[in-house]
Amino acid sequence: MAKSNNKIKARSKWTLGDIVVHIILAILSVIWVLPIAWIIMISFRGEKGQYVSTLLPKSLTLANYTKLFTDTGILNFMQMFKNTLIIAIFSCIISTAFVLAVSYCMSRMRFRLRKPFMNVALILGMFPGFMAMIAVYYILKVLGLSEGSLIRVALVLVYSGGSGLGFYIAKGFFDTIPKSLEEAAYLDGATRWQSFTRIIIPLSRPIIVYTVLNSFLAPWIDFVFAKVICRANKDYYTVSIGLWNMLEKEYVYNWFNSFAAGAVLISVPIIILFMIMQKCYKDSMSGGVKG
Repeated sequence: MAKSNNKIKARSKWTLGDIVVHIILAILSVIWVLPIAWIIMISFRGEKGQYVSTLLPKSLTLANYTKLFTDTGILNFMQMFKNTLIIAIFSCIISTAFVLAVSYCMSRMRFRLRKPFMNVALILGMFPGFMAMIAVYYILKVLGLSEGSLIRVALVLVYSGGSGLGFYIAKGFFDTIPKSLEEAAYLDGATRWQSFTRIIIPLSRPIIVYTVLNSFLAPWIDFVFAKVICRANKDYYTVSIGLWNMLEKEYVYNWFNSFAAGAVLISVPIIILFMIMQKCYKDSMSGGVKG
């Protein structure tokens, strides 16, 4: 007992390095949390405008949130939120399917143009997507997807069209799954599709969660492509365009606090999605091998 108590006491002693590390982590956590706390405070602030004399709000109100739902004459935030949610959901589904399919093919299949395709994908990934936005817009215009309700379809195609090129991370994860599991399934009469859906997918939940979150975030926070494709069609604006409009010269005084409230609200779907899927982050490989 005495030896165990001595070990506990020895472990409880902090060295100077431990104290320094904890201080640094505490400072970094404050720096990370401070902008979020500031935005939340602004969203409840009663004073209008972006320039105020005090850091903390003098009065608190829910009117900034209420304004987003009721004042739709100039900036219809709820319509923008609806547009973004529809685009994000469909883009997420299509992008996830593309990424998983391409990454599985690159990991398991061997064909003649496999390495050249991977090299081309790597080179294309070095260039930002907005370099092609003018060409993409004119292609969508020729196809008749730049007007009316088809703008949503155009945005879904833009966000999900090239998603398959981002297969490298998922491919690396698939490479860690033993091929012997699939070979055993083939001996039992399973097809490649059955092997993919019943063996690979259940073991790949962490990378699926990663892919889903990235595929959902891309259209949710994008501004460049949405602004180019939507142009002046206010009925199909996304939340990023709506929040940007709130900071324009003629709106910023009356809408700045509502801008902060909108910034808080657009984080809610992301938080909900992460909370639903966070259970899938646990490593499932060991359970699959034992089974």
